[in-house]
Amino acid sequence: MVVTSSTDDSVQTRKEDHALHVTIARPEKLNALDWPTIDRLSAVLNTAEADDSLRVVILTGSGGRAFSAGADIGSIAESLVDPEIALREFVHRGQRLTLQIEHFPKPVIAAVNGLAYGGGCELVEACHLAIAAASATFAKPEIALGFPPTFGGTQRLPRIVGRKRALRMLLTTEPISAEEALAIGLVNEVVPDSDLIDAASALGRAIVRFPAATVAACLAAVARGAALPIEEALAVEASQFARVAWRPEVQHRLQEFLDRHSRGQPEV
Repeated sequence: MVVTSSTDDSVQTRKEDHALHVTIARPEKLNALDWPTIDRLSAVLNTAEADDSLRVVILTGSGGRAFSAGADIGSIAESLVDPEIALREFVHRGQRLTLQIEHFPKPVIAAVNGLAYGGGCELVEACHLAIAAASATFAKPEIALGFPPTFGGTQRLPRIVGRKRALRMLLTTEPISAEEALAIGLVNEVVPDSDLIDAASALGRAIVRFPAATVAACLAAVARGAALPIEEALAVEASQFARVAWRPEVQHRLQEFLDRHSRGQPEV
């Protein structure tokens, strides 16, 4: 196992074999997202995308209380007095980050410890996969401040959990438990708090067994096709197949499959 790490004021990173562990490190603010933190997360993802040794990103929060409480309202309130500034500094900045996560060519796994509220919940929605600690809770409290979610929550959440479930969260601010998040499809798994990072790492290892280009093709096909009519989405799927089917590692795996089949061994 190879482990390296680096520390920033608001974001910490640690490389462990093929995984980059990214931790939002503002526990005194419940890991709320101010502008430097959002920009730092985006920069970390840019670096990870360019590093071929990294195959998976695991995103979590520091401390035992929160994954992220969402946008740091105290630090951004001054931008909300002018619509043009608010759109540029608040809305578009957060949306760029969640789009970057959603379209990232390597799996981003949310390891949700504690509460994931507002923009923190929107990070979970944008991640490709999510594992929650048993103590985790999820909520959409923005309406109590007088505005709707702005980092993609009005769009991704209904697509993930269904319109009526999403609207209940959006319109009431009522939090849901980790088990309810699992039941409605917001997370993939719930584990004891002490097992959270190990479970996320195990999920990452299950993925890195397969070719990086094929993993990226699956991610791209889902991300690009999700909002398209089925005919256009199938064309996206076909184009992603065409991108990887000729690759040597695919041909090698096909030949291994045929060899096993000829010997009467299991096909998978």
